[in-house]
Amino acid sequence: MNAEARVAELGLELPPAPKPVGVYKPVVVAGNMAYVSGHGPIRSDRTMITGRVGAELDLAAGKAAARQVGLAILSSLQAHLGSLDRVNRLVKVLGMVNSAPDFKQHPEVINGCSELFAEVFGPENGVGARSAVGMGSLPMSIAVEIEAIFEVEPS
Repeated sequence: MNAEARVAELGLELPPAPKPVGVYKPVVVAGNMAYVSGHGPIRSDRTMITGRVGAELDLAAGKAAARQVGLAILSSLQAHLGSLDRVNRLVKVLGMVNSAPDFKQHPEVINGCSELFAEVFGPENGVGARSAVGMGSLPMSIAVEIEAIFEVEPS
């Protein structure tokens, strides 16, 4: 099954593709690689999930925020590529968690995004290399920021 059909089958609601808040492009395609800039947990109403995981947010809320970031990344890919069906596979994810100093479960938080990509692109093509790290702060106090690299079909 293709990615667009999986999104529909799973009943996923993609938020509007976020606009840049600085001097950068949300997605850059070079050859057959799509580099996705850091995205935050934007909801469909354009509000962001904010707070530090391990302080204002618990693990489950952090994981949900990471899943929401994954939806935002899918939205940007869809807007830039015209269809998620052009994605061959996920290559790499870097997940950054706005966390309390003593929080240690960063990989579990970023699983929210990783599990989403596996659901959409399948366990073989939707799971790539990954790093999950904690940060002392993130822009606008967002809970999670994630960037990703995908292999795509040339246009």
